[in-house]
Amino acid sequence: MNYSRARGRRAGKPDTRAKILEVAQRRFLAGGYQGVKLRSVAAEAGVDLALISYYFGSKRGLVGEALALSANPADVLDRAVAKGDPTTFPQRVLAGLLALWEDPASGASLRALVAGAAHDPALANRVKEMVERELIDKIAAQLGGTDARKRASMFCSQIAGLIVTRYILCLEPACSMTHDEIIRQYAPLLHLALRSTTANARRPAPNTLSGNTTGR
Repeated sequence: MNYSRARGRRAGKPDTRAKILEVAQRRFLAGGYQGVKLRSVAAEAGVDLALISYYFGSKRGLVGEALALSANPADVLDRAVAKGDPTTFPQRVLAGLLALWEDPASGASLRALVAGAAHDPALANRVKEMVERELIDKIAAQLGGTDARKRASMFCSQIAGLIVTRYILCLEPACSMTHDEIIRQYAPLLHLALRSTTANARRPAPNTLSGNTTGR
């Protein structure tokens, strides 16, 4: 029986894909996006260069998947939606993202991703698509209403501003605030972003993220 995934392409051993990802992640964190050379990744992983294109399509695809091994903000969102009172959703998102960015492994991955996107417009577009699909669209689906996507986008914009201020530019006072201080300062802003300002928005379901369960 032939399990080949594509004509003329060697599928490699079952662990080949994982090995390529492991090497790419390590090299990306050490040298950034520009420092990842596909030939060197293939050589270290002990695979043919063509297998990188076979599995990932491009350098961009490889880097995107490699970083996802240790950092996935969408997982934080999923856990925040699944747990607890909807009125404390912003607090749970903030707590999860702060922990993710300050974990040595995942934080390094996320900072490297931001740096790579700054140098590569195509990678930046990939990140934008991921944020829209995995964060904004999911929050909008939970919110409901005619302006749900606008509110979800404003929510994510507020968080993006915090991330850049605290972890990329290291601006004070956000850079040195404790987690509790960040949550106290930013949670009310995020609650406001989730509230509908559209008069004709449909009444939200009881389990919405806006904290408004009365429809008023």
